Amino acid sequence: MDGVEITGPVLDRFDEILTPEALAFVAALQREFGPRRLDLLRARQERQAELSAGGTLDFLPETAHVRESEWTVAPPAPGLVDRRVEITGPVDRKMTINALNSGAKVWLADFEDANAPTWENTVSGQLNLRDALDRAIDFSSGGKSYALGPDEELATIVVRPRGWHLDEKHVVVGGSPASGSLVDFGLYFFHCARRQIDKGRGPYFYLPKMESHLEARLWNDVFVRAQELLGVPRGTIRATVLIETYPAAFEMEEILYELREHSAGLNAGRWDYLFSVIKKFRTRGREFLLPERNAVTMTAPFMRAYTELLVRTCHRRGAHAIGGMAAFIPSRRDPEVNRVALEKVRADKTRESGDGFDGSWVAHPDLVPICREVFDGVLGDRPNQLDRLREDVRVTAEDLLSVSKTPGEITEAGLRNNVDVALRYLAAWMGGQGAVAIHNLMEDAATAEISRSQIWQWIHNDIELADTGAVVTRELVERIIDEELDGIRTEPGYDEARYAQATALFKEVALDDDFAEFLTLPAYARMP
Repeated sequence: MDGVEITGPVLDRFDEILTPEALAFVAALQREFGPRRLDLLRARQERQAELSAGGTLDFLPETAHVRESEWTVAPPAPGLVDRRVEITGPVDRKMTINALNSGAKVWLADFEDANAPTWENTVSGQLNLRDALDRAIDFSSGGKSYALGPDEELATIVVRPRGWHLDEKHVVVGGSPASGSLVDFGLYFFHCARRQIDKGRGPYFYLPKMESHLEARLWNDVFVRAQELLGVPRGTIRATVLIETYPAAFEMEEILYELREHSAGLNAGRWDYLFSVIKKFRTRGREFLLPERNAVTMTAPFMRAYTELLVRTCHRRGAHAIGGMAAFIPSRRDPEVNRVALEKVRADKTRESGDGFDGSWVAHPDLVPICREVFDGVLGDRPNQLDRLREDVRVTAEDLLSVSKTPGEITEAGLRNNVDVALRYLAAWMGGQGAVAIHNLMEDAATAEISRSQIWQWIHNDIELADTGAVVTRELVERIIDEELDGIRTEPGYDEARYAQATALFKEVALDDDFAEFLTLPAYARMP
């Protein structure tokens, strides 16, 4: 169509999603909001330069009036009143059915960190969501049949589009790639908003990777315009924002304020938050140096400050506070692995429910019952804890910045785990898989980012390993890469070409002097 070019193949049924009307809608959003998006991405770079030059993060003086005045967000929308357990996962056909049937209250249908954005995944994911709403998604695979339960038992769909930093190179508007955010949002809203409204719910979204309230303002303006274009009543859209970047933790009130007529709350996106802490202060020496990733728990002082401030902020404004991902994967083959995983999930959810969170995330259907049980114990028949205002919480900028108080060490085992996980994940990602079970943990782009950014930071701070005394250098990491690959090569299904590609990418994002802002950017450039 005029001004819009599809550069990816139009596979079976893709024409049902890539209709002229849907593409015209996406193009209209791209033309109106694409330039502002690029301006905001440039503002991120300017802020990073200030931090790298010695600046710091703080609550914004120019928005003090927002924090000090009285206001609330919109009341919870249908299907989002009770969110005690939410399940996350990619939008493939099997996951769509399993997540909707899981017993969770909400399914985060993920086009972002749990999804490798191949063109096929992007468009087929939209088809799967539309088919699910039409109850036309039943299928058989491997001798098993998959079918949706009754509508009243299904989880509420909340779509996570890609972050503002990602392009969709297969949709070109006016000669430039469209925003991945606007493609994912636009196609879903165009095809499914009315379907969701007809089912008594609405078009709901999780918004990732934002770094400022101005980025939230852009999303709110997109929502207003999208509703106008399709004749949907203003305020029908609801969005939960993931507080998963360091700067956003200092602008929680302002982010809620910008989205207040469309807000459904905030989520503690813990894994990306750790990555952002490393990224934002990566050049600032050991004051912002974290121990190996498995040693960093939610009880670390700076993480406690972040989550408690989130609950207080949300409940003061009438918004839901949703807890973080339980990445542990239960094992149906190993009872001991299963026991340990369930104990850790229970402890995590007990802490969150006790802190006042209204619900939390799990990555596997088998974890839904334990999360629900824990939150049932606190909530009872109440749908949420919005009445727990947490006025006892007092968090300062210094509390949020207290990274140096995190206990733990850096060992060779931790370094090897970072290398191993990153290689395995990147190989899977390049093969089109965005959520990968590795060593009984569900890994996605966020956890891979922690792995590679920690290695970059350790190299640039001459870190001495606690168990061997060796200094982390490029040469040491390259040797460990070779040794870990030797072990991976002996495993069934090893793909030499894919691991060669993953290794080259990993070396680029972990060992180069220049720090790649997101590993998914060079990875996506390599993707067909």
